[in-house]
Amino acid sequence: MKAKDSCQIPFYQYLDEEGEVLQRLPEWTEDKDTLINYYRSMVIARAGDAKAIALQRTGQMGTYPSCLGQEAISTVSCSLMEKKDVLIPYYRDLPGLMIRGVPLSDVMLYWGGDERGSSSPAWGHDFPNCVPIATQAGHAAGVATAIKIRHEPQVAVVSLGDGATSKGDFTEALNLAGTWQLPMVFIINNNQWAISVPRKIQSGAPTLAQKGISAGLPSVQVDGNDVVALHEVISEAMQRARNGKGATVIEAISYRLSDHTTADDASRYRNSEELQDAWNKEPVKRLRNFLYHRGLWNEQKEQQLKKEAAALVEKEVKTYLETPLPPISDLFDHTYANMPPQLEKQKQEAMAKANGGKH
Repeated sequence: MKAKDSCQIPFYQYLDEEGEVLQRLPEWTEDKDTLINYYRSMVIARAGDAKAIALQRTGQMGTYPSCLGQEAISTVSCSLMEKKDVLIPYYRDLPGLMIRGVPLSDVMLYWGGDERGSSSPAWGHDFPNCVPIATQAGHAAGVATAIKIRHEPQVAVVSLGDGATSKGDFTEALNLAGTWQLPMVFIINNNQWAISVPRKIQSGAPTLAQKGISAGLPSVQVDGNDVVALHEVISEAMQRARNGKGATVIEAISYRLSDHTTADDASRYRNSEELQDAWNKEPVKRLRNFLYHRGLWNEQKEQQLKKEAAALVEKEVKTYLETPLPPISDLFDHTYANMPPQLEKQKQEAMAKANGGKH
């Protein structure tokens, strides 16, 4: 008797690394505005990302995790979301946050150590950045459960890295999603490195997507540098969830062109040949080539977009740097619903010291 292989994971790709078409394109690609908007969002996010690193290097911001080389995944997923949907992001979702309406200055505030960067009205009902690995998967399952109980046509979209798929939080969220047919989309950004741990020893599974099969969920792989393929699989997954058909697991194959964070030095564990090969496959260049090939982009538009991105980033940096520091009372006021007496005493002492010893 031959055992049936039930872990065959489909892989989706439409554009090669040079932006050339590999198979017949979907009809929606005739809408040039969608493609150009994807490109604009990625270029602007990349400019903001580079500036954030510069701010950290000059002591004007805290540790920051770059999204360099991974912009397409967050860009496409958040562009396809409806306003009423709920994003439960992880820390490399800068492009998506901006698409969802969060100012770059808010993101910089957060990484500058100011929690007000996660609480402005611009966030709506989306969740703030999640730094602990995989805990957002459980949060997303909770959000999706609430959506289902309320019979609302919404989708909870959760993103996470390849390392997060090795955590129990991820497995538990998958199990809930499969058992309760939750309206969720799991998007795994497989950027090949969990800090200094390479994908090949991160998990023994041939694919990370197949982990969703154990929960009874449709699971696919997609070229995470190909906006056309991403659009196809993510839009289908969102529609499935919105129609009450349950969750989908999407493993988007990308590469982390940067250090893990600005506190890391990837050159200590990653060879230059691998990095150069990844630069040849990155998403911004790929989409730019595709647009050029179709006559939808030219050098004049490229230079204009770069100027626009630079101006927007500088404006947001100015807002960030000129934001007054929060009052010392914030350290105490947002810890308990009802402040304990001993904490109230500490608050008064701290405020007195902040005011030069004056009560």
